[in-house]
Amino acid sequence: MAEDKDWARPVVHWEIEALDPEVQRAFYSALFNWVIDDGFVLNIAPGLGGPEPGPAGHIRQSDRSQVNLYVQVGDLAATLARVPDLGGTVTMEPLDLPGGPTLAGITDPEGNAVTLVQQ
Repeated sequence: MAEDKDWARPVVHWEIEALDPEVQRAFYSALFNWVIDDGFVLNIAPGLGGPEPGPAGHIRQSDRSQVNLYVQVGDLAATLARVPDLGGTVTMEPLDLPGGPTLAGITDPEGNAVTLVQQ
């Protein structure tokens, strides 16, 4: 009897833990146009128009252990310009990856790293 190969397990949910959820809500909804619900847990609906067939990922060597969030934006320069006014910090200016996208780094008001990806 041949063993059936099991299917790859996709990322189906993500979470931002916050010391002050309302500050984080204001930052992410203003910067990325996310609709964020009211309630004890501030739910964020899945987005439309994301890259197909869905988010990809990787594991790499680093001097720290963490999970990184990558968010696609339509205008990288305009998005970066808004970050300080919303309480975040630009941590990495735009970087063109050879044969790949342009990335930039920010932190949200609580210091969580987010990588922006030019659409």
